[in-house]
Amino acid sequence: MAAVGWLSKDVAVIAVPIVTILLGILIGWLGQRSGFCSIGGFRDFFMFRHTRLLYGYLALIGGAFIGYFVFWMITPLAFEHFFWYLTSGLTPVPGAPAGLLVAGYIILATIGGIAVGLIGVLLGGCPLRQLVMTSEGNVKALVFVVGMCIGAVMFTAWLSGWVVALMKGLGIA
Repeated sequence: MAAVGWLSKDVAVIAVPIVTILLGILIGWLGQRSGFCSIGGFRDFFMFRHTRLLYGYLALIGGAFIGYFVFWMITPLAFEHFFWYLTSGLTPVPGAPAGLLVAGYIILATIGGIAVGLIGVLLGGCPLRQLVMTSEGNVKALVFVVGMCIGAVMFTAWLSGWVVALMKGLGIA
């Protein structure tokens, strides 16, 4: 097969799952050792002016950007739309489902962010923290993780079509 960037597809088929597992183990270990929680970072900052967890959140954003940039350097065709905002302006991400207008995606992202934030505050941690607490044996966190998985499947299977149809009917799409 022809090489795409520095990595051929034959090598990528083997390397991607291995790198994914290793990065997952590393991120899980760091999340467990640091007590990282994005919602807790904002909570501690606004309530107590503590910034330790908030710096972790900022490091997560910076690390994600650097990681995507490194993988873009390795396989540029796999990340051809990496700089979509710089080249296209405020448009939906290329390949975004549903074919909505920008306002529709902003509304959906806002609703999802508010729901995750509210549920995270009520349960005492963001989804990553709940996964870490599940691996530590916390039953309440296990119920949250199972409910999160069931809710994602239910929304995708049943509700997403209705939401898109409603938004298109309201003229947001």
